Amino acid sequence: MRADAEALRGQIQDSIDLLRRHLDWDVALRRLDEVNARAEDPTLWEKPDEAQAVMRERNRLADQIEGVKALEQNVADALELIELAEAEGDAATADAAVADLKAFAAEAKRREIESLLSGEADMRDCFVEVNAGAGGTEAQDWAQMLLRMYQRWAEKRGYKVQLTEESEGEQAGIKSATIQVTGPNAYGWLKTESGVHRLVRISPFDAAARRQTSFASVYVFPVIDDKIEIEINPADLKTDTFRASGAGGQHVNKTESGVRFTHIPTGIVAASTQDRSQHRNRAIAMDMLKARLYELELRKREEVNAATEAGKTDIGWGHQIRSYVLAPYQLVKDLRTNVEKGNPDAVLDGELDDFMAAALASRVGAHRSDASAAAR
Repeated sequence: MRADAEALRGQIQDSIDLLRRHLDWDVALRRLDEVNARAEDPTLWEKPDEAQAVMRERNRLADQIEGVKALEQNVADALELIELAEAEGDAATADAAVADLKAFAAEAKRREIESLLSGEADMRDCFVEVNAGAGGTEAQDWAQMLLRMYQRWAEKRGYKVQLTEESEGEQAGIKSATIQVTGPNAYGWLKTESGVHRLVRISPFDAAARRQTSFASVYVFPVIDDKIEIEINPADLKTDTFRASGAGGQHVNKTESGVRFTHIPTGIVAASTQDRSQHRNRAIAMDMLKARLYELELRKREEVNAATEAGKTDIGWGHQIRSYVLAPYQLVKDLRTNVEKGNPDAVLDGELDDFMAAALASRVGAHRSDASAAAR
């Protein structure tokens, strides 16, 4: 028991040391004092945009700093409880305290990975676009499964999810859909999901119950604010209006409220059927188009690796980032990081953090072992 507790304590301390290093602890403490003082200035709210930026920074720093302090205190309390329980022969209490240490270790690892979210857009909200590959109903059903997976992941983290656009399949599933995910570091986490996802299963649509392989692509791009200026030449823009399908009532189905923009130089398409108003859908689609152009520029500047570029390649063999095998065996494997999970149902219900954390660490070139060695 004591050996297990000490091993967990060591793991947690390694993560805490890395967190302090990534935060530049003394600098972060001073900066929090500065933004706290700025937040208490009654003149701040005369400039709402600046005030919101200050409050976002304040909340982010406070969460990071208080999170580290809470981890340190919780670990100390758990170790003390184990020592007392062992002295009194209370095995149940000691076991419960070790279980707490395991939970703290998981939290410390999560925070360690989150500290790597330092990209220009990582803190922003994001759009998640899912497109079915070739294969008709099979691929369209798979695309809908992926969309639900990201919705469940976001809900478990307390993020807000809003459906922006959806094109239903002929028999089942979806041809495409876009959701907006709102929450801290939404883009930083979800950007690792861009690419092609492959499903192998016994088809529920095949009377002969044959095994089928389906593909769908995921593309993630950040929401941008008014401070980021994206210029679009009207001559480079093709605009289409269409009747929205699905939920929304008779008004949506009878009027051409849906709006689709195509940026001719890049081929980027952005569409919205979210609102009953064509005017509102036009604004939403334009925001999405600007966000995608911004993300394209980010990738150019950051020279993002080939895994991210998979999000814009053909939806088929050779481009997938993750395989989900439901038959003849049960396995989800990330082909970039080799992370595997033997419970596809849990993954499809939104248990994605391990895949995202490994992909994020790989993208920034900061595998935990390397980072730990550098910190010593």
